[in-house]
Amino acid sequence: MGSERNYPFNDLPLLPPPVELETKVVLKQAISANRSLAELKGVGDLIPNQAVLLNTLAIQEAKLSSEIENIVTTNDELYRALADEGQPSDPHIKEVLHYNEALWYGFQKIKQDQPLTTRLFEEIAQIVKPSVSGVRKVPGTLVVDGITGNVIYTPPEGEAILRDKLANLESFMYANDDLDVLIKMAIMHYQFESIHPFTDGNGRTGRILNILFLVEKHLLELPVLYLSSYIIQHKRDYYMGLRGVTEQGDWEKWLGASQFCKARLREPLR
Repeated sequence: MGSERNYPFNDLPLLPPPVELETKVVLKQAISANRSLAELKGVGDLIPNQAVLLNTLAIQEAKLSSEIENIVTTNDELYRALADEGQPSDPHIKEVLHYNEALWYGFQKIKQDQPLTTRLFEEIAQIVKPSVSGVRKVPGTLVVDGITGNVIYTPPEGEAILRDKLANLESFMYANDDLDVLIKMAIMHYQFESIHPFTDGNGRTGRILNILFLVEKHLLELPVLYLSSYIIQHKRDYYMGLRGVTEQGDWEKWLGASQFCKARLREPLR
């Protein structure tokens, strides 16, 4: 189980994982999270001017999701840029606005009944990072520690391998099974981040896909999930959870046992 951090993880296992996923610990968290999501969905329907809420939450999620990637802006800068019809000159502001645009693009596609496919992944990633040309075709992509510079993960390499793993991810997402949607979302998020299909923007694209998946499954009507605030506060737990699955196959900790995963399903709803 696991991979050598300095070598491409071409043996990343396909889905579904060959372990018990809906353990008591995981189900307990999923039940609570489903209840909170239902409350959020109900509250959203009662808000008279939903456009104000959506624009505010979407830009905040864009700001914080970008901050996870060390792209830092202020609210004042962002709202001035939104009010200005011209193109902002600050590259960090551009990055955040690209995320916001990608979220809304994906949301409209889901509302038009377009499924979450590799093609849509690529379209979203290309909006998040206009320099991205699609699924990676060349080697050299690494995940490194931002402080030490050490390699912490080397994703799979080779376009054919990446596309095969993405096709497997699609099949898992739309499999006719009884797996709880939130548990499936957490598995999907791990797998997407581990495939790391693009040269840049994988984290932001993956967080957008989480929201779109819940909209598609009717757990949310509007893209108002606010995941990134908690991830920023518990970044170490987040990456340790991902690494625990990769290196020890510790799905239970990722899905529900760790403090990060508990909040991952609940904190955005505060």
